[in-house]
Amino acid sequence: MKNTTEKTHICDMNGLDYSSRRKLLIHLPVHSSQQNSVCKECGKTFGDRKKLARHLRIHTSEKPFICDVCGKSFRDSKSLESHFGIHTGVKPYACEICRKAFSAKGALRSHVYIHLNEKPYTCEVCSKAFSRQADLKVHLRVHTKEKLYVCEVCSKAFSTGSNLKKHLRIHTEEKPYVCEVCSKAFARTDQLTSHVRIHSEERPYVCEVCSKAFSNSGSLKTHLRIHTEEKPYACEVCCKAFSRSENLKSHFFTHSKEKPYACEICCKTFSDSSNLKRHLHIHTKEKAYACEFCGKTFIRRIHLETHLRVHTKEKPYVCEECNKTFTQKGSLKLHLRIHNKEKPYACEVCSKAFSRRDKLKNHLLTHSKEKRYACEICGEVFSQRSKFSAHLRVHTKAKE
Repeated sequence: MKNTTEKTHICDMNGLDYSSRRKLLIHLPVHSSQQNSVCKECGKTFGDRKKLARHLRIHTSEKPFICDVCGKSFRDSKSLESHFGIHTGVKPYACEICRKAFSAKGALRSHVYIHLNEKPYTCEVCSKAFSRQADLKVHLRVHTKEKLYVCEVCSKAFSTGSNLKKHLRIHTEEKPYVCEVCSKAFARTDQLTSHVRIHSEERPYVCEVCSKAFSNSGSLKTHLRIHTEEKPYACEVCCKAFSRSENLKSHFFTHSKEKPYACEICCKTFSDSSNLKRHLHIHTKEKAYACEFCGKTFIRRIHLETHLRVHTKEKPYVCEECNKTFTQKGSLKLHLRIHNKEKPYACEVCSKAFSRRDKLKNHLLTHSKEKRYACEICGEVFSQRSKFSAHLRVHTKAKE
């Protein structure tokens, strides 16, 4: 009669049960080698010394595996093997669902998760899930603040090698991604992708609040702060907050009085690059944005969008105090000063304050005694347009 009693072969280190003594004996050296497979740089442990040796190359920046074709170097042979497919064009691993081909088996395995919508790798800190173990590994550096990849030019550190590679193009000014329509070049593929949508007029990212569409997710994310009123970028000098990092950067120059962006034509300087870009249109006379209703052209898209409201009668900005509506956010901002009695523009001569800059400008003429508006009928001169206009009505009433 056959003996039905099963012998168990359990590892004392991790409690796993193996089907045979032979398999258990093969497994045991893993634990004995772990004691000697700890990275002295970051404390990470490995199952064998080969993996530790491969890991240490992250800290030493050693890349002993070199491509014979382009000279690019890699930390391990598998990465070199995958890279070689770029030159040969050989992609032996094809997806059975969509037939997309890959040069590496691991890349195919990760790709398949897209179809399965499977994300088997979960972050233990925040529970965010990933389809690839490599993506999880990179994500964990958000929590550990680990930045292993350092720029040799400016010493800025990055959590991934790809981010360092993109950053280096700032120093080398390399722009390998070129638009086939207008030949404009970019340092990153995502920048090219967003740019191409200018030509195709594709705007796949739509705001769920106001339905405004954008060509890239970053612009949508920034736009949403209009609705949430989130301003995560604060000035360390005066604590003024901004919704965009670019605006904060430009604002800093108001404290330093620095204007690093100069026009090559007239030498006028600006505190931020966007203002310089807008200024250049004065010289080029370029007005690329045309109104489809009346044909009027504009230098900037935002000016066209504001102008279109003249035709559509749209007034999206509403005063919460009196429900009056406006076509522009700036007009609403000026209007709110009626309710809050805010008068930020003060005369340096007599301290009289005004809610609008143009009113202060007109007021200053009363001190300068400058009279720019002359009546062609009687010769009387005025310092303010409003008083000049009121005077003209005297003559028009006399004619009646």
